[in-house]
Amino acid sequence: MIQKGFAYTKLADRLTSLAELSDDDLELLTSMPCTIAHFASHEQLLRKSDRPTRCTVVLQGYLCWRDDNDGQITSIYVPGDVPDLHTMIVPKPGARLTALGSAVVAFVPHAFFHETSSSSPSLNRALQLLAHADASCLRNWIINLGSRDSLTRVAHLICEITVRLKAVGLAKDNRFSSPFTQSDLASACAISPVHANRVVQELRRRQALHWQSRTIAISDWQALSDIACFEPDYLGLRNRSTLTDHQLLSPIVPPETTEVSILR
Repeated sequence: MIQKGFAYTKLADRLTSLAELSDDDLELLTSMPCTIAHFASHEQLLRKSDRPTRCTVVLQGYLCWRDDNDGQITSIYVPGDVPDLHTMIVPKPGARLTALGSAVVAFVPHAFFHETSSSSPSLNRALQLLAHADASCLRNWIINLGSRDSLTRVAHLICEITVRLKAVGLAKDNRFSSPFTQSDLASACAISPVHANRVVQELRRRQALHWQSRTIAISDWQALSDIACFEPDYLGLRNRSTLTDHQLLSPIVPPETTEVSILR
């Protein structure tokens, strides 16, 4: 069972990856009221027409925004993220917030974020930086779909997710649970499911990563980031050098398994 303190920890990890917060600031977060909820794969958390009075903090798994018309994935969120932070200002989501695989979230009232922002300029700035990081990721998402080939798109998306997970203490040993089914990856990169499978097979052939069932292991960060032309500056992380230069460059030795179809 997920404890409420875990919700505070994941949000604190995310905010401190963007801004320096004092012990007093973090103490304010410990009083965060929340309701813990579990969602199955592709289950919907918010509809386009909803008018929520609370925000969603991702605790485990991944969430995404999907377009109502064609189901196109327009953004992906990892633990510590608050995908609907903007509903504090614009209450209508404008798209569908759904789970990618099973997910655990904390629902936190808008009022709490308003109160803590008023009480702490540092927390207010951290929340603003979180919203700015979301906008920066969206701008990069547009570039990814508009001007990069399919191999670069997939590589870039995997690089981004890896660094974002590292920023909140996840993806240890360069391994993490895949957020994607074959159709999800295709939707996120605007390619067909068959082509998505071929692209991942090519990344494996180049020994940039290993993708076994629901686990991704990056075996050669330099090769993957070169293919992606990945530069993480747009993520706005405070400790970018420690995320890329030391942790991500260590090689992965894959387990001795027979690899089958990578995406299910």
